[in-house]
Amino acid sequence: SRSVLKGEVSTFSLELPPYRPPRVWQTIYTSLIDRTMFVLWRAVVFALPAGAVIWLSANITIGGTSIAEHLVNFLNPVGLLIGLNGVILVAYIVAIPANEIVIPTILMLTVLVTGAAGGAGAGVMFELDSGAATMSLFQAGGWTMLTAVNLMLFSLIHNPCSTTIYTIYKETGSKKWTLIATLLPVAMGFIVTFFVAQVWHLVAG
Repeated sequence: SRSVLKGEVSTFSLELPPYRPPRVWQTIYTSLIDRTMFVLWRAVVFALPAGAVIWLSANITIGGTSIAEHLVNFLNPVGLLIGLNGVILVAYIVAIPANEIVIPTILMLTVLVTGAAGGAGAGVMFELDSGAATMSLFQAGGWTMLTAVNLMLFSLIHNPCSTTIYTIYKETGSKKWTLIATLLPVAMGFIVTFFVAQVWHLVAG
């Protein structure tokens, strides 16, 4: 060695894995069965029922008002308290199987509740092509800058999707830790957004 241990012989061992010829068919089988089919199975198990719940809640009415609208009105006071609204909270509840559908669900529920133009019908999620159209729809739903800021904060902190929750349960084998991993981010999201909303109202007057 010419650096730290001068005059002493030093060795460096590098372990290499055993070399094997490529197993093409086994790799294809593993990728198809263990990965692709497993992901598709989880999509069917979790996403399909969620889609049915979304459509039914938007199309089944009680007293002339859809179940989704009843839920929005019920959760609206809580949503406003944390700088959001009932539409956003309902969207996060029904989007537990896939967090990617939160925004399309918010758009669908906003059209349903406000009666604004847009979408292909009750219970049908959609996305708008232009930012201006999206902004107009959000403003029709009563959005403010605080709503947008707290939506981003809540999105960063809130609970994982159902497939992640299922994976946590499989790996831990514990209902307690699964509940903690699911509910703790939700509680933190409510605390952070509530704090931001109160500070916002104090500063803005």
